[in-house]
Amino acid sequence: MPSTNILTLSCPDRPGLVYAVTRWIAEAGGNILDSQQFSDTSDDEFFLRVHFTLLDTVPVDDLSDRFAALATGHRMAYRLVVAETPMRTLVLVSREGHCLNDLLYRQSTGALNIEIPAIVSNHPDLERLAAAYDVPFHHVPVVDKADAEARMLTLVDELDIDLVVLARYMQILSDETCRQLEGRAINIHHSFLPSFKGARPYQQAHDRGVKLIGATAHYVTAALDEGPIIDQGVLRVDHRMTATDLARVGRDVESQTLSRAVQLHAESRVLMNGPRTVVFA
Repeated sequence: MPSTNILTLSCPDRPGLVYAVTRWIAEAGGNILDSQQFSDTSDDEFFLRVHFTLLDTVPVDDLSDRFAALATGHRMAYRLVVAETPMRTLVLVSREGHCLNDLLYRQSTGALNIEIPAIVSNHPDLERLAAAYDVPFHHVPVVDKADAEARMLTLVDELDIDLVVLARYMQILSDETCRQLEGRAINIHHSFLPSFKGARPYQQAHDRGVKLIGATAHYVTAALDEGPIIDQGVLRVDHRMTATDLARVGRDVESQTLSRAVQLHAESRVLMNGPRTVVFA
């Protein structure tokens, strides 16, 4: 049976990069199914995502080792994964369950290529929701932040977690934890960043008479709510809507935006570009 793989890479831009990569795939016996590239002229950086099959099944680690020589010659940062392998995802949540419910449902139907082996929450409220999908629920109260984060990171290691999703987890992660999870932790924010930070965001939006509300999914960094943006959603609203109405429709935007961001990450479509991202949709 042929194996299906996804190669993503970034490196200093120069002529011949696409040729070099596609030639390597051809010589390895591969057939390209899809390829997307982008050259950022502002800093001369090149980005590439290639989805390809091989006639023979080759362990992805062996294939990655074979690519290393080419990567070194072109100063490439690269990642090679098996396309069909679900991304093991730990979800962090507090009391609001709309984003968690959406992720669990999409996972259960196969709409998201992820596997959720555990849920961590600083409150017990959503344990029944987790049980409905037969996902282990870990109640980790944040009495001591360092201890709570240590327990979460232990689960990351023990469960071989690839991605951590903050699905309305109302806790600020420490700088050290953000560094440990760099590039593999996604947060959902209730607006177009950096608007309406802090408490009661929909009341703030109502008080300002906004005509658009939105949500932003971004990678977690030590700078609060300022990580590289993966996806954003928007919805038009009007003066007839109360703060409660805005919160209600806002939950839908948050859920959809977070799920899109998780899907993009799980399909290796997001590449880091300094404080920004390149998203091959």
